[in-house]
Amino acid sequence: MSDLAKGDGAVGPEAALARLRALETLESGYEAWLELKLEHAASVARFREERERLTQQGSFLLGAVRAAGLEPSASSEPGLAPASAGDFLRDAEEKLARTREALSAREAETEAGYASAFAEIRATLKDRALRHLSVHRPRLTLLLRRVGAERSILHLERVSGDTPVLLCMLFTGRIPSRYGFLLDDSTEDVALPPAPLYPEEGVAPGDVRPDAAALVARVRAGEEVLPLKGMLPLSIPRPGGDEDFFRLLQRGAVLEVEVADGASFRNVLSREESERFAGHLLRLKLSGRIELDIEAG
Repeated sequence: MSDLAKGDGAVGPEAALARLRALETLESGYEAWLELKLEHAASVARFREERERLTQQGSFLLGAVRAAGLEPSASSEPGLAPASAGDFLRDAEEKLARTREALSAREAETEAGYASAFAEIRATLKDRALRHLSVHRPRLTLLLRRVGAERSILHLERVSGDTPVLLCMLFTGRIPSRYGFLLDDSTEDVALPPAPLYPEEGVAPGDVRPDAAALVARVRAGEEVLPLKGMLPLSIPRPGGDEDFFRLLQRGAVLEVEVADGASFRNVLSREESERFAGHLLRLKLSGRIELDIEAG
């Protein structure tokens, strides 16, 4: 039986949880979360490799028995194979079955431990974000750029540090899946713009670039964690009911405000949309939840 099947040598979530509990910062919490994700991925790979090894071992054993001419068959005459051949094969298969059962039990126990650790980290990060928001008001600077008499482009000065995480919590009530998500403009394909989602938290690699309608549905689905990348979502009520979905998209030194319009986003806003967006931020300022400066260009 392998060390993995016995439970020896496997690294568990304890180190990541110890790191989480040692420091009270948001960044350290996300570092612990990343450490746990990497450990979990390695654990999954180890169990997969062990299952494959056991499968190969079983196939090899059966092949060896066949090659030796010891495998009983319906056409075999009594006495052609040694009497111990059947016992040998049966004992080997039973031993492999017990090893597989022990491996499955160990895997289930390990997965339960990781699930508990992930739940603790997520709850801790959410609690820290809420506590930070209770004493720290994120500062935003809204920049207005007129495009004709009735249209405009809105920018926000870029924010960094804990602020993106705090704004995600403030705007959506949920935490992002990564600490540096907002400033991440990396792309896996230079021919494509950066994706607005990471391939995690239930998002498949092929679904990281949804259209506007699908992105809105994803954000509004209510998952505990949002795998956002390079953007911040914000829903703002309309006067007659319903709401518009805005996003703050990373654009170099600024965040550009875009509004969902069918299957796409647009950055040129109507006067009403611009005023409603600015008014929403102003309400957050007056309620003591953010600091806000507004500059007209």
